[in-house]
This record gives sequence, C-alpha cells and structure tokens, in this order.
Amino acid sequence: MPSGAELFAQSMVQLGIRDLFTLVGDHLNEALLAVSQAGIRIVDMRHESGVTHCADAWARIHRRPAVSLVTGGPGHTNSLTGIATANLTGSPLIAVSGSPSLALSGRQVFQVIDQVSMTQPAVKWSAGATGAAEIPYLMGRAYNEANSGRKGAVHLTIPVNVFAAQTESALPMPAPLAGAEAAPAVGQVETALGMLFAAKRPIVVAGSGVWWGEAEAELAQFLRKTKLPLFTVTLARGVVADTRANVFGYADPAINKAALAAFQEADVVLVLGKRLDYRLALGGPRLFGKNAKVIQVDLHAPELGAARSIDLGICADVKATLRAMTKLAGEKTWQKLGDWTRKLSRDRRVYQATLDATATKPQRPMHPAALFSELRKALPADTLYSWDGGDFVHWGRAMIPATQCGGWLRLGPMGTIGSALPNCIALQLANPGKPVVMITGDGSLGFYLAELETLVRYGLPVVIIVGNDGGWGLERELQMELTGGKTVACELKHTRYDLIMQGFGGGGETVEKASEVAAALKRAFASGKPYLLNAIVKGARSPFTEWQIAGKKK
Repeated sequence: MPSGAELFAQSMVQLGIRDLFTLVGDHLNEALLAVSQAGIRIVDMRHESGVTHCADAWARIHRRPAVSLVTGGPGHTNSLTGIATANLTGSPLIAVSGSPSLALSGRQVFQVIDQVSMTQPAVKWSAGATGAAEIPYLMGRAYNEANSGRKGAVHLTIPVNVFAAQTESALPMPAPLAGAEAAPAVGQVETALGMLFAAKRPIVVAGSGVWWGEAEAELAQFLRKTKLPLFTVTLARGVVADTRANVFGYADPAINKAALAAFQEADVVLVLGKRLDYRLALGGPRLFGKNAKVIQVDLHAPELGAARSIDLGICADVKATLRAMTKLAGEKTWQKLGDWTRKLSRDRRVYQATLDATATKPQRPMHPAALFSELRKALPADTLYSWDGGDFVHWGRAMIPATQCGGWLRLGPMGTIGSALPNCIALQLANPGKPVVMITGDGSLGFYLAELETLVRYGLPVVIIVGNDGGWGLERELQMELTGGKTVACELKHTRYDLIMQGFGGGGETVEKASEVAAALKRAFASGKPYLLNAIVKGARSPFTEWQIAGKKK
C-alpha cells in the first residue's frame, strides 16, 4: 500500500513536476525520502521564505506550476511572504506545508496553528489533507487552480501523520488542464485595428500576460506588420529586445522618462496583458493624456477598465488576440509613423544622454550611474538578470537594456526586497551555462544572506553586484526630502560583503572605482563559482525616487 508521502511524490511525477524546493523539517522527512526515491530533484535552501521565492521564480521562468515544501508552524509562517509575492505576481506556485499530526488535534500541541485559514487571504485556493487518500486529488486540484485563468499561488497543508499513513483507496487525481486560448470577438479586433490604424501617435504596452501567454513571437510579428512603437514592463521585459527597431524600453514612467513623454502624447494606447495599476499610475492623468483612447486586452475580465474607464476592453488570450490582429492588419496598408517614432527615438536618446552625463562626472565614492555605465559595456550580451529593489538598483533598471526573453526577473507587486537572491538561484538552475547577474543593494542583500551558501553548495556561478552605499537608500532619500537632510533608522555599516561570500566558499572583491569594474567582472565570470562584487557607491537619488517624490507633492 502506498503511503501519503509516496502518493505526494507520484502526484508530482504525474503532473510533470520534477523539481522540489524545500527546507527540511520534522513534518517532512517521509515526504522528502519519497520524493528523492521518485527521482525528483530536491533544491534545499536556508529560509522558508527563500524556498517559496525560489519556487515562484521557477514557475515564472518555466511558465508552469512549481512546488515548494516547508515544515509547519514557523516554517509555514516564514513561507507566507513568498506565497503572497507569487500570488500578486500571478505565478502558479503550489505551496505545501507540513504540520503536526491530526491525531493530536485540539490539544496544546507543539507548532499547531490554523495554516489553511492563515493562508487563504493570500492565495487563489487553500486546503488541508485529512487522509492519505486525498493527496492525489488535492495535488491535481491545486495544479489546475494555480494554472487556470489568471494564474496564482495555492496552498496545501499535509500533516505528518497523513504523509506517513498508508491507503489502498487513493482518490483519482484530476488531469492537468491545458489552457484553452480564449479567442477575441471578431468585431472587437476590427474596432481595435481601426483605432490603431487611424491613430497619429499610437503606442503598445506589453505586460506579463504576453509572457504567461507565450505570445512573444506573435507580438514580434504584429510589430513587424504594423511598425507600432512598443514599451514593455514586468515579465514582458525582453520578450522583444529593447535593441530592436521601434522598441523603446521600459513602460515604467518612474524609470524611463522617454516613456512618460510618449504616454502623455499618445492618442491610442494598446495595453496587452497588463493591469492599469500603480506601475502605470492607475491609467490616470499623471501618465496618460486626457484625450488618449485606451484598448486593454486581458484574460481576466475584472481587470478591464478596473482602474479607469477604457475605450475598448477585450477579454481574451493575448496570443489569440495578437494572431487575429496581425491577420487583419495584413489586409491594410499601414500609414508610416516616421515623425512619431523619430520623436520617440529622440526622447529616448536625450534621456539616456542625461543618465550617461551623470555617469561621467568624477565622484568619490563612484556614482551608481558610473557603475552601471561600465556594467552595460562589460556584461555579456546574453546576460540574464535578477533585479532587487532599492535606489541603487533603480539606476540599473534605467540604464541597462532588456534583451533576453525570460531573462528579467523583478520583485512583483509586493516589492519584496531581498527576493532577488532566491530568484537568481532559480534563474541559474534553469539556465546552466548562461551568465546570470543579480543586482542588489546592501540593505536588500541582508534578508536572505544565508542563501549565498545555497549558491555555493549547488555550484551556481551567479555574479552578484552589491551597491554598497551604507544605508537604506530609497528611504534615506525620502526622509531627507521630508526633513531637509535628517534620517532615522536608515544608516548601515559599509560591510565587506565580498568577504562574507568568500566565507561561504564563493569568490568576491571590493570595487571602488568605475575603472576597476570591467576587470573585476571578467575575474568574476572566469572564477566559475558564485562571485560577489562589493561596489562602494555614493547614495544618489534615482529617477524612480524622483518620481515618487514628485507624486507625493501633487
């Protein structure tokens, strides 16, 4: 008779899930042994939140559900930040937590909490197993809940005695459902194309829905046909490279002032798979011109017009919509948008020149812009990035182009700083042999510092760039704006993070001058092991923080 642990492992194999992210605990021993015997790769980490972040990143990279497994009690509570991050990002994480035996239910038992209820507000679906026979059904249900409609995180609590119990009557597992493409209405496609065809200053904004819908090829084909200008954001960064013609970089006005100018002047905006959320100023007048017509395409109907009134909402799969629009667009002779695209190109060049001018000013410590200017020149063209949050990092997001499809991992709507480290573990595991770079600040690095050991243990040659300005840079700038120069709880020591990496068994060095960056980066990649560049930089207000401050003043 199979045990619950064996049924759990068999369910993973049947669902096509061959990797498990975990941190060992008393409630998990039977499950981990069964998973190992089933030939599933186990990636064991140092903090449960890091476990769920890493599994979330794995799901984003592969565009299918991933499984995390943590112990109950504090292991479960530690995991909640990663679970919430995955859910708000729309990532299909199946977060499984062990728990004490149900046989002891109702008594003052060690590490007993109501894990299912605790998780429910942060996930799409949550359940607890009461018997081994339920596990295949619950795993299949969890997979389909996470992967259907707008994807998101789900949770299962499986008690230790359920893992250990045996059964002859396991419930059947629901088969993984293939996502059906929801085709757009023909009339809506015709209306959208008519609006874009008549526009003098159209733009396209591509968001995560393009990535999840595997629509990168369809988007590129649509752009070749129409020559419409493109801006990308979230997981769509790099689906069409920033270096391609008529691609103008970040659709984030806080990072790309050229995008802000384009959005304010655009007469028709096609939004593909992107919420009109905080990142797009809720579609309000701070970003969009008052006469701009907005076409929004999203698989999740409640998103259409949720933040602002729109002129056309298409509830459909982005991939199917782009196919239909490209087919219809082929029947038209599209007007040339030379004046408009030349203006967009000019605005982008002017903005980049402003950033580059900042980089060339001699400063000590070096300005973040100077560091990123050198990185932009020295990093391999096929570099994959794991970006953290913070003022230092935002300089890099403004200056480095996205060129690799699936190679631009960010924090998501939770803004979970620190998660770039577990994210980069997944990014390198998924892309052996490719250059992976993590960009972080000295504050953010501290959250999951022990995961440096995970990088070393698995031999993952990630290059970590730490902007060490001795503080919580973004909050420091915001406080200084409020007080005229004073800060509270914002200052940190200038720690030698490169020595910490060396202590874990990796490599590292401190970089103090922009002229040292290229050679240090060459040594980092040549080392063949995790390598940390501890870059001493000046605390400097980023374009992102300037946008934040300007918004507070309005």
